[in-house]
Amino acid sequence: MKRITAVLSMIALCAIVLVSCKDKGDHKHGPDDKHHEGDRKGPPHGGDRKGPPKGGSPEQTKTLEEIGGYNIGDVATDFNLKNVDGAMVSLASVKDAKGYIVTFTCNECPFAKLYEDRLIALHNTYAPQGYAVIAINPNSPENEKEGYAAMQARAKEKGFPFAYLVDEGQKIYPQYGAVRTPHVFVLDKDRKVQYIGAIDDNSKSPEDVKVKYVEDAIKALEAGEKPAVTLTKAIGCPVKASRG
Repeated sequence: MKRITAVLSMIALCAIVLVSCKDKGDHKHGPDDKHHEGDRKGPPHGGDRKGPPKGGSPEQTKTLEEIGGYNIGDVATDFNLKNVDGAMVSLASVKDAKGYIVTFTCNECPFAKLYEDRLIALHNTYAPQGYAVIAINPNSPENEKEGYAAMQARAKEKGFPFAYLVDEGQKIYPQYGAVRTPHVFVLDKDRKVQYIGAIDDNSKSPEDVKVKYVEDAIKALEAGEKPAVTLTKAIGCPVKASRG
């Protein structure tokens, strides 16, 4: 009887030790452990990715000189591109324009999608004042998700109030020097480039924006002044050129 009692006691003791070790191991690797969470190399669960879908930095890396497009003060050449409604749109065709918010954007880039609502708000606020958003998709139509039909579907889905033009032959975006989507060029009434770069200083969260570069540039032009900030780095996905 004593031997049975001793065996049972030993089994119980081993069980206690095993449970204790398991608890310590679970705590070390548990989601509530602050030290462990701080060591995570991946993005937090549920968080939006900041980078392009295939990795790499979303920030423009080349200078204006390296890109070879427009500089501040250059006069932009007009274009005549097809809108999603089938009409041809040029800068000259915009009535009562006091300036233009020429924005190179696309359908699929996460950054472009993050800025769609802000572009709609910019157009709705400033188009009545003479500063319309004119969006151009610079990406190669070889990707069906960026082709004309896909652009029409995206414009309808989001209810774009502005022109959304296809850069057929990809001839316009190199003239401007657009390298990311989105990439914005604010022009004055004489089509002189007054601002190049990002829409604002927080691509991920509109609630946390501190500096609205495009809006500030327009307000300066309205006041007859030069924008205080004329150049920032565009944040977005690289423009995808045709393989041909």
